[in-house]
Amino acid sequence: MAAKAGDNPDSLMALTTAFCLRNLRRTMCYLGERNKLCLRSDIFLPSEICDKLVNTYMELVHMDSNFEPQDGFFQLFSDPHSTRLTRVQLREDFVRDRDLEAIGKQDLIELHLTYCNNLSAHSLRTLTRFRQTLVSLSLFGCSRIFYRKGGAPLACDEEEEEERPASRQAPDTDFSFQGFNRLRLLNLGGLPEEVDAEALLKPLPALTSLDLSGVPLPKAAFLAHWKERLASLVLYNVDLSEEIINTVVELGHLRHLDISRERTSKFKMTRKILTAIVQGLVNLVSLDISGHIMLNNCTVPHFEEAMGRPSIEPCKSSIYPFQELKRPLQFLGLYNTTLCNVTHIPAYKVTGSKNEDQVLNAIEVYTEFRPELAHRAINQLFDIARIQHCSQLLRALQLVIAALKCHKYDKSIQVTGSAALFYLTNTEYRSDQSVWLRRQVIQVVLNGMEQYQEVTVQRNCCLTLCNFSIPEELEFQYGRVNLLLLKILEPARQDESIQRIAVHLCNALVCQVDNHHKEAVGKMGFVKTMLNLIQKKLQDRMCDQVMEFSWSALWNITDETPDNCQMFLNCKGMGLFLDCLKEFPDKQELHRNMLGLLGNVAEVRGLRPQLLTPQFISVFSNLLDSKADGIEVSYNACGVLSHIVFDGPEAWAMEEPLRDTVMDKMMDAIQSWDVTSRRNINYRSFEPILRLLPQSIAPVSQHWATWALFNLVSVYPSKYCPLLIKEGGIVLLEKVLELQTSHEETKDMAQKVMEQCENFKEDPMETTR
Repeated sequence: MAAKAGDNPDSLMALTTAFCLRNLRRTMCYLGERNKLCLRSDIFLPSEICDKLVNTYMELVHMDSNFEPQDGFFQLFSDPHSTRLTRVQLREDFVRDRDLEAIGKQDLIELHLTYCNNLSAHSLRTLTRFRQTLVSLSLFGCSRIFYRKGGAPLACDEEEEEERPASRQAPDTDFSFQGFNRLRLLNLGGLPEEVDAEALLKPLPALTSLDLSGVPLPKAAFLAHWKERLASLVLYNVDLSEEIINTVVELGHLRHLDISRERTSKFKMTRKILTAIVQGLVNLVSLDISGHIMLNNCTVPHFEEAMGRPSIEPCKSSIYPFQELKRPLQFLGLYNTTLCNVTHIPAYKVTGSKNEDQVLNAIEVYTEFRPELAHRAINQLFDIARIQHCSQLLRALQLVIAALKCHKYDKSIQVTGSAALFYLTNTEYRSDQSVWLRRQVIQVVLNGMEQYQEVTVQRNCCLTLCNFSIPEELEFQYGRVNLLLLKILEPARQDESIQRIAVHLCNALVCQVDNHHKEAVGKMGFVKTMLNLIQKKLQDRMCDQVMEFSWSALWNITDETPDNCQMFLNCKGMGLFLDCLKEFPDKQELHRNMLGLLGNVAEVRGLRPQLLTPQFISVFSNLLDSKADGIEVSYNACGVLSHIVFDGPEAWAMEEPLRDTVMDKMMDAIQSWDVTSRRNINYRSFEPILRLLPQSIAPVSQHWATWALFNLVSVYPSKYCPLLIKEGGIVLLEKVLELQTSHEETKDMAQKVMEQCENFKEDPMETTR
């Protein structure tokens, strides 16, 4: 059997790196003076390992809510004699000036800082320490790095300075790229307009790649300074002008040009300009003109288009200027233009909105630095998955997961991404997805739920979780998902649809799980949360799915879990039970769920005295006559009473109703049930039933227990015969036959149960369903 795509396990390097980072003190470090984290003296780590440690650390900080950032982590890499860093990628506000300063002695070749808004001009000074070795530098979205800390006195304490946000009033004019002679790749996307780009770049002799996204360029002629070297130029969201275009077409060595835009502009892309770019930049292999309005007709009329299948040959191009290309482009960005809709596009990879391939290309290309475009493309993918059919499922899922990871704090990406995931993980696509991939989806969904309390994100995330097998597929994040759902259900007035989905998920999560899971969730406040929801619905006099799911969840979480049963009683659950019975006398499903829960409470010997009141016994006794939900309500009421009367006559400390009267009524109820009834119940263990068998204190309890076993092994032999045999039920049934106090009807049923199990052992193939 072939492995599913994307099911490759993590590499040993990735696993050990993550383990070391989660267990620094047990692996590489010790606590020194003042609890300072220090690297062990016998450790030397080469750059391959150090780079991986730092970059994985950043991923864990952003992606794993259980990962605790370590104060002083970057200080571990302060000594190049024991640690070597060469390629470092840091992102978001988590990074501080002191972190960059800590690695200031390293010979960095590559440093990528993305959206690091807490870095100030102090870090610019740190950058100069890398000037001898740095080849690639990105300061994308780090606009505050060009400003001094606001109003900080010169003698300011370093710790105090860290807490001050960088001011936008005092740009640092002292910084220069003088001496950065090896720097080839530079990304200054988002450079503030107060900073003179020309003056800043002038000292750099060897640039081959430059990104000036969103940077004002009143004069562009200075770019010609690198016309013999520049191979890549990105001017995304730069206000283009004739001067800029004239300068660009002189950069004859350009292989990649990006003049795309997202915001509106006075500049219009004409056929003449496009032709000038193609003719002037003969080495071009990649071009992005996304977002531009084409002023005049650049495309071949439809009736003149080359016949046959879509072609990437320039001579057949539906876009006139591209007919002059000597070979197809490797990449062509046509997103948010009319050009993406033509038939013949001379490029191997195209971004646009015409089809799934173009949309996926757009998500892939624009996610990291252009979330505003990725957001739109993910929205289009959502429509494809919802209305049409997604044919590149694995790629689509991986791209959406990557976008959600990269932009954890971008609400628009989280809304559209979580909506797309709902459709990409539903039943239609499920068979093509690996365990590893589905776990990745769960992780990013839970990240979204943690980060945003906003209704749309929460609803999308909850709906997506409903596409998974619960609890099995969520068990690896069991505590986390329960905490998040309970948090959603905390507010008294929650969005109705989210409340309904969250309660459904809570119910599914506590069904069919081990008791230690139920106990842990009980300690999180599960019981109290469900009872609060029930109380609220009672006040509104509304018995809806939230009410029924809440009681069902309580039934599941109290199963063989005495602590949770105790919580139910402590939180005045019995009062709510009586109020619900009175307010909703005809709600059969509700009655079944409530009685199932009380059956769990009654199984706990230490809690039964709290049920032994005239009021409760009368209620249970009256419910014996219920025909609600087939026999389920009557059966569960009888189960509650069976455990109570099993405690003997001395425990029955009340005059009315009489114990014998109740037991007679129980026997009448049992005899009215059809033993072939199909059941709306699920036993994981027969232990609570089996303990009622070998006894003479309450023959009616023994009769109820024997009837229950007879019904279950008759109707569901393949499920319950093995369970009964495994738990030693046959020996106990034999004792029922030996007891003088057992009713003849009880003995007769016990004999039939034993025969049914014997027959099953001889022929375990069940043919009836």
